[in-house]
Amino acid sequence: MTRLLAELSGPAAAEALTEKSIVVLPTGAIEHHGPHLPLATDAIVAEASATAAVARAAAMGLDVWQLPTLSITKSDEHSWAPGTLWLTPETMMQTVVDIGRSLLTTRARTLVFLNGHGGNVALLNVANRELRRRFGLRTFFMPAARVPSFDGTDGGPDEHGTGIHAGHGETSMIMHLRPELVDASQFAATVPAHIGDFRHIGFNGKPVTFGWLSNDFGPTGVLGDPTGANAAHGAELFEQSVSFVVEALEEISRFDYTA
Repeated sequence: MTRLLAELSGPAAAEALTEKSIVVLPTGAIEHHGPHLPLATDAIVAEASATAAVARAAAMGLDVWQLPTLSITKSDEHSWAPGTLWLTPETMMQTVVDIGRSLLTTRARTLVFLNGHGGNVALLNVANRELRRRFGLRTFFMPAARVPSFDGTDGGPDEHGTGIHAGHGETSMIMHLRPELVDASQFAATVPAHIGDFRHIGFNGKPVTFGWLSNDFGPTGVLGDPTGANAAHGAELFEQSVSFVVEALEEISRFDYTA
């Protein structure tokens, strides 16, 4: 049986979804990813991760369903670049609130944002509480992919903690998922190592964040080093990501707010 909710009829959805159903909404982006990756990179990763994880979780017995991917989202950090499509924060918030409200037409009460785009993180975490408060939904947010900034070990480049966009990991993953969309002749590193030297300010979990646009660091909009990226490494990263999502969905299935 399909686990893509949009492929069901209305009556079938009404019957299939229950109070225990987990509904997964992949969120990606259509935005500039340098000269070597497609605009749909984040949407491709989010949807592929969701499809693989939902199928695996359902095979384990979890009552989990997948919504169509929300691809055009909050990508204004790349608004300088041709091809980027983005919503304002207000429009994006209203969109996910409307999706949550629409879920109330079914018996499902658990919504998971499976996110493939860093620019959505803050807003979707706010949406978590908004949907909980307004509609009583159980809401969760998690990344669709676990892609580190490489530090020069294990055959990867040293991205100095700044490999967050079109770098080694993300490029390798697209080489695994959609190799025909990758232009390896355009691989070039943009690694602002001076930012990586700061103890507190930076990316990847450092405690002090800052406002930025992707062309602040160079004209290509890349943050990382795609040189040396390969499909085999992408397959490893994808499997690690899917395994994480499945484990998280299992925990969500038994999560309760009270002891």
